[in-house]
Amino acid sequence: MSKKIIFFISAIFILANCIGQLHLTRYVDPFIGTIFEGHVYPGATLPFGMEQLSPDNGLTEKDKDEGYCSGYSYTKNMIKGFSHTHLSGTGRPALGDISVLPMVGKNPSVSDIRSDISHNEESASPGYYSVMLKSFGIKAELTTTQRCGFHRYTFPESKKSIIRFDLAYGAGDDVATDCYFKKINATTFVGYRISKSSFSKDRHIYFAAQISKPVSDFVLFRDSSLVNLGNEAMGRDVKACLVFSTKKGEQVLLKVALSTANVEGALAGLKEIKGWNFNAVKHNAEDIWERELEKIKIISEDKNFKTVFYTALYHTYLAPVRIDDALGKYRGINKQTISEGKNIYTINSLWDTYRAANPLFTITQAERVPDIINSFLTFYHQYGLLPVWDLYFTETNDMKGYHAVAIIADAILKGFKGFDYEEAFKAMKASANQNIRGTDWYRKLGYVPFEKDDGSVTSTLEYAYDDWCIAQVARMLGKENEYKIFMKRSGNWKNLFDPAILFIRPKDASCKWITPFDPYEERFGKTRAFAEGNSWQYTWYVPQDVYGLIHMFGTKERFAQKLDSLYTLTPPDSQSIFKYDGYIGLMWHGNEPCHHISYLYNYVGMPWKTAERVKQICAFYRNDPKGLCGNDDCGQTSAWYIFSAIGFYPVNPANGEYVIGTPLANKTELSLFNGKHFIVKANGLSKKSIYVQKATLNGHPYTKSFIKHADIMRGGELVLYMGDKPSATWGTKKEDFPN
Repeated sequence: MSKKIIFFISAIFILANCIGQLHLTRYVDPFIGTIFEGHVYPGATLPFGMEQLSPDNGLTEKDKDEGYCSGYSYTKNMIKGFSHTHLSGTGRPALGDISVLPMVGKNPSVSDIRSDISHNEESASPGYYSVMLKSFGIKAELTTTQRCGFHRYTFPESKKSIIRFDLAYGAGDDVATDCYFKKINATTFVGYRISKSSFSKDRHIYFAAQISKPVSDFVLFRDSSLVNLGNEAMGRDVKACLVFSTKKGEQVLLKVALSTANVEGALAGLKEIKGWNFNAVKHNAEDIWERELEKIKIISEDKNFKTVFYTALYHTYLAPVRIDDALGKYRGINKQTISEGKNIYTINSLWDTYRAANPLFTITQAERVPDIINSFLTFYHQYGLLPVWDLYFTETNDMKGYHAVAIIADAILKGFKGFDYEEAFKAMKASANQNIRGTDWYRKLGYVPFEKDDGSVTSTLEYAYDDWCIAQVARMLGKENEYKIFMKRSGNWKNLFDPAILFIRPKDASCKWITPFDPYEERFGKTRAFAEGNSWQYTWYVPQDVYGLIHMFGTKERFAQKLDSLYTLTPPDSQSIFKYDGYIGLMWHGNEPCHHISYLYNYVGMPWKTAERVKQICAFYRNDPKGLCGNDDCGQTSAWYIFSAIGFYPVNPANGEYVIGTPLANKTELSLFNGKHFIVKANGLSKKSIYVQKATLNGHPYTKSFIKHADIMRGGELVLYMGDKPSATWGTKKEDFPN
């Protein structure tokens, strides 16, 4: 064989290898999860970006079961506009600010204008979205930078082409209370939208827009009436039409930048895009996404699996989002314009994300973790408490617990720097000692009474876990007395465990069990005892004291038997909680309280059962628009899949351990912030060979059924040797159980 041929063949192999390593973005399908409970949006954004430029169908409350929270559902074949802010995967609607729709041949005074679309003429990829608006013959394309959305519209020939801004529009029940639009000149426009919803009050978004060609006419509507004179309008319902003529195939581009502080910050955001090169901005967005996705590289011959995996990883990077504008300003929870904003994050669905999404960030987004923690502390300085569920620095107080505590504890215990530990501990105690949301009763009685707080059992369990987190930080900081106080409080879950029936259940303020009691029920009478769940699901929620829970059952066999029942019993048809997707028996993977449960088998020396259940649950994640079995909740449901596909999961999100299940990839390589790499290999993995037979860590035998975060951060290689039958030895001895 000649040297030229050898060189040519070598070049081909090198090129093929490079192609295989690059462009992980091609495995991301933003349409996964856009049907029903997934509630994700398919539009253009950057990792944790302030702009989420995405299509809206114009869904309303009657469309609730079709995923209206993100503004878009794949079940619909129409588009009302492209707005610039969206929630990813939440169970509550909000945002949808600054809606834009290009059109021709329509009377712009009509309030509800939509275009038909075909999903065959719609596409999406990281940082890009495109669709043909069939009603107008306009091709719409979207991309974005951190704070500036970029639209490209290809128009037909028309003497009256229009780009209409609809400031009244909001997702779901997000209602505009005050809007403003002003023409600065023939190409530049500014304004704001102030809104409220059932999720948040008094939210402000300012914008600046710039169009690539001067408008020939400018038409304003205020509260459905034409504004005859002037270049500005203010009201609850403001619509503005930029009018111009176009040739067939002419492309008109539009930039829209955002700020929560003022118009000046939005105008500065326009400068993030130099000139009008749409493709350059699109390619830059793709490059940014590629760098983020490359932090986890998997080897598998299953393309569907790779699509599901990288789409899940993509979804974990959609929240929280930046709120500081191009001038470093934002609107704080104190309703003041804050001038020292730098890397400030908002949209924290903490009841969800503390379980796996935030722990995942300590591996994949380590450089952002201190900024996220400092954002919590900034919120605390302005409000007096850490956030529960903050939306654009407003407190929604949605869901239970105060799990910024757990996320801060996780970061401190893993040794993250860049924030003040003492100040963080002070903030954690402030949230633990507040007197709202049943916390005063929790401290007085050791549990939250049924009649004193909606979802009292859930509140008790969540507060107990947060207490454990505070205790660990107290011990690390040498505060032994406070360690003892919060450790005692962390055992409060026992006050609601009934050993006679082996269930967590509600009590009233006189310490009496609520009767009659049905473990299938979420409510007893008109009052909820559990938040989005029931006793069958919440009985297992003691991640800080799994062995204490096992002790309550008497023996590990009895514990495992009850755990088996969770997956095999048939839910009754009468309870509405069972109408959702994601059920295996009574285990509801479509909601977060069940996310850790399958890994509990490792605590009683039965890791093969963990493997079986995890494998079964992973089948819920599919490469189609209905590929999520529940709300993605700002990336939490996707983060569960990422961890589980790698081969482990943080049952206790703040103790620095990951419990081993069964990997889905033949090889996973984690590129760490410290420059090191950690590799997980699954030798002999197949559809049937899902059980770990033995393992090695950095070449040495490894018998434990968990791995520590510190071991991962040191870099190295975990090799799992897989087989088609459960192992009688690996992970079965007490000394190898998780802590």
